[in-house]
Amino acid sequence: MLKENLLSVKNKIETACKKTGRNVDEITLIAVSKTKPLSDIEELIAYGTMEFGENKVQELVDKYENVSTPVNWHLIGHLQTNKVKYIVDKACLIHSVDSLKLAKEIEKEAVKKNVIANILVQVNVANEDSKFGLESGEVFDLVESISKLSNIKIKGLMTIAPFVENPEGNRGYFRQLKQLSLDIKSKNIDNVDMSILSMGMTNDYEVAIEEGATMVRVGTGIFGERNYNL
Repeated sequence: MLKENLLSVKNKIETACKKTGRNVDEITLIAVSKTKPLSDIEELIAYGTMEFGENKVQELVDKYENVSTPVNWHLIGHLQTNKVKYIVDKACLIHSVDSLKLAKEIEKEAVKKNVIANILVQVNVANEDSKFGLESGEVFDLVESISKLSNIKIKGLMTIAPFVENPEGNRGYFRQLKQLSLDIKSKNIDNVDMSILSMGMTNDYEVAIEEGATMVRVGTGIFGERNYNL
């Protein structure tokens, strides 16, 4: 099942790229493996998947320490400051930075471990009360502040769009995030790179790609439905 699902997602990514004249190599597919066993991850590694996304720090650390082959782990869930020390040297990219307080904690731990932490700034484009992230108008100031920290590298922006039945409903939000990244890029701020746009999940990643996503986070589309009662 995993192999078929993975191929189906890759085919849809390819179709979305063709539709907009993009190169499929511009898109990084992150398999969101939260709540899924290591055996599923090992199977996907055998099919060539090397990018995995986790929501929780402890789960990322456990899988990082037990996976048979080194892969790239992305922390895509909300990160509490007291958990930063556990993952700053394990996550290749932290997608969910939304405050200077959190950024300073990442900086502190990155200096201690002598690593450069790659991060994305999380934007709540749809201004949903239930979601973390900054309002669009707050992003530039935070980016400027974080850019002064020596052991953090801002690589782009991330958003979690609303869950919608029709993915077209999120096209405007993806477009807004793309424009915001272009606006920030045009400022040429030192230590800030807007090469990554992490947006789009199982139900809307094709639209996200059409609007400029460079990373899509697909869980259910690859692993199937999750059982949160386990």
